[in-house]
Amino acid sequence: MELSQLLRERRSIHVFEDRPVSPELVMELLDTAVWVPNHRMTQPWRFILTYGEGRRKIAEAVRKIKESKEPDPSKKKEVGQKFYNKIMSIPMILTVLMREDPNLIVREEDYASTSCVIHNFSLLAWEKGIGMVWETYGWLHEPIFRETMGIQPVEKVVGNLHIGYPAKIPSAQPRIPAAHLITVFDQA
Repeated sequence: MELSQLLRERRSIHVFEDRPVSPELVMELLDTAVWVPNHRMTQPWRFILTYGEGRRKIAEAVRKIKESKEPDPSKKKEVGQKFYNKIMSIPMILTVLMREDPNLIVREEDYASTSCVIHNFSLLAWEKGIGMVWETYGWLHEPIFRETMGIQPVEKVVGNLHIGYPAKIPSAQPRIPAAHLITVFDQA
């Protein structure tokens, strides 16, 4: 598939088939995905791959977070179970972390590079018939989640990638053409 076609046809996938994704294939794709521009070659990223029974670790942490935040005591268990089930329905989760440099300029460059790693991974996965969605929900920053996953104080959670074989592929959403969003300065 040509790159331009791959870019236009990739979709964020929210519903997955009930079949596992090979961790070895994900590692292979990540080994290629990390070849991104990274100005100072800090390579600040780190990954936590969770699948199979390992998903229970995330699901339990999310259940605790959601139950603790539910104001209606009669709904705590129901809300917690809903989120637990949601996590367990995702075949594989890749938590993408970035070491936060104290220098703001380096930190911004590192965030951009880490985002490029995620995008590269999404394209490489799509090319292999694997879908994903990049999630950045609030509970990624909760101490319960961070402690459960072994996330260090100097690390930022850039997102959780939900990975699996697509059960449903959404239609393309329209994009504003770049020609409508560009300001050109020339020598005239």
